[in-house]
Amino acid sequence: MTFSVAVAGASGYAGGEVLRILAGHPDFDVTTVTANSNAGRPLIEHQPHLRSLAHLTLVETTPQNLAGHDVVFLALPHGASGAIAATLDPATLVIDCGADHRLTDETEWARFYGGEYFPAWAYGVPELPVGDGKQRENLVGVRRIAAPGCNASSVSLALAPGIEAGVIEEQDIVAVLAVGSSGAGKKLAVPFLASELLGSATPYAVGGSHRHIPEIQQSLRLAGALAPTISFTPVLVPMARGILVTATARLVPGTTAAQVRAAWENAYAGESFVHLLPEGVFPRTADTLGANTALIGVTVDEAAGRVVAVLAMDNLVKGTAGAAVQSANIALGLPETAGLSVNGVAP
Repeated sequence: MTFSVAVAGASGYAGGEVLRILAGHPDFDVTTVTANSNAGRPLIEHQPHLRSLAHLTLVETTPQNLAGHDVVFLALPHGASGAIAATLDPATLVIDCGADHRLTDETEWARFYGGEYFPAWAYGVPELPVGDGKQRENLVGVRRIAAPGCNASSVSLALAPGIEAGVIEEQDIVAVLAVGSSGAGKKLAVPFLASELLGSATPYAVGGSHRHIPEIQQSLRLAGALAPTISFTPVLVPMARGILVTATARLVPGTTAAQVRAAWENAYAGESFVHLLPEGVFPRTADTLGANTALIGVTVDEAAGRVVAVLAMDNLVKGTAGAAVQSANIALGLPETAGLSVNGVAP
């Protein structure tokens, strides 16, 4: 069976990445692509790398244009997808790549985002440890999925095994991220001009103001934390794609380095897309570009009494579009790996 697909926000980076993956998916047929100001233009003008989809023309993002499809991917700015999603048939599988349906706490939504609150959907990080299982079990058969924030899922996947196994403390977690500029979306703004980015590293949303903080805390609570605290600092670096997380947490007294490594090994054993690297090996963002993989290295800083987890992923693939398609596969009963690759692009 082939599923008909519409992608809203198809002229942006996230929408373009969803389309790139879907173009090679054996079970999905993209029939409709929508945009806002770019409606009426050929898709190929805005996504010139998607040659196999050159026959598509962008239409206006309306409920009418999105109706009648088996699957709808919403790659819209926060605050834009909630109202549209509410109009779609409950039988349609809708995956929101924006933030509108991620948070379960309305107060946190008001604090970090503002505007109308929409109820949370099933969270699209299949490998996330949840209770005695994984989040994928909560995606089977659902028709509404919230794809994760790329920074949030990277930090959560890096740390959740330690929380689940009780080898790290949930207070005083610190995460510093090197983030590619595509994470900010395709928009004209001075901080994202080449002359501003090249040769520089720029921190942003410093001091607990980043919108992905409550999402990280929500995921760590799913893994077993009660009231986790995190100091989270993203740094914009001169690369188009990629996230490199360096996350540290206090080691639970009496825990050995072997127990720490076993926690991550047990959490991700057999996973297709989240890989723990050999002891002493740490990932590079270059090794994940274009792939739906998260690569993790973990060690113990004995002198500081802290666990250090380093994770690399492509923010547009495993961080957004890949997670969305992977979750859609699960919801529809397709092979979880369908249309997704573990192989990156090098050099």
